[in-house]
Amino acid sequence: MRLCFKDCVFDAETREVLRARKAVAISPKAFSLLELLIEARPRAVSKAELHERLWPGIHVSEANLPNLVAELRTALGDDSRNPAVIRTVARFGYAFSARPVPEPRNITALEESEGPLYRLVWGKREIALDAGDNLIGRDREAVIWIDEESVSRQHARIRIGEDGAVVEDLGSKNGTFVRDKKIRRATPLSDRDVVKIGRAELTFRILRHTGSTLSTTGKRPSR
Repeated sequence: MRLCFKDCVFDAETREVLRARKAVAISPKAFSLLELLIEARPRAVSKAELHERLWPGIHVSEANLPNLVAELRTALGDDSRNPAVIRTVARFGYAFSARPVPEPRNITALEESEGPLYRLVWGKREIALDAGDNLIGRDREAVIWIDEESVSRQHARIRIGEDGAVVEDLGSKNGTFVRDKKIRRATPLSDRDVVKIGRAELTFRILRHTGSTLSTTGKRPSR
């Protein structure tokens, strides 16, 4: 399921939420809450049902659910005093209230871009990398947020420049690996290189335009 609303895109298959064409960092539970509310729209979902779906058979603090809603509103640019995305139903629960909009033609990949596009593939997720520094770690502000105890808050970064991409470890506890080798300095990345951060394995991709179509770079150069 893929849904566009305001300047956001929700994609259940890639497990990604975009805002103004950039991936936003939200916790897995917050993503699940958003997915539940979108699937139920326009029906309001009770707090009891949401607790059972999000924390089945587990007793958690009553503050957990409002905290997730606040996290989503911040990530989606929704005003809690005048919400346009997540509506609070007093003494009952919450509802997804944003109006779906057509997806802009250039919100996912864009043929309008003439240079290469850089991506990290992590499981079913495909994460766009912007020019400059792209932080990887447990920090909630990271472009690639990995909520895993083996990952440092600011674990590594991928820098996209005119000459391509390099990855650099930021003094992480468990190190950063490229092609199964621990890196000691900024290391250039080629298409299909595997970057290991903690227990997460990320595949680096470079996409280029050939005529009017978007293609991969082809074979990795010999070393």
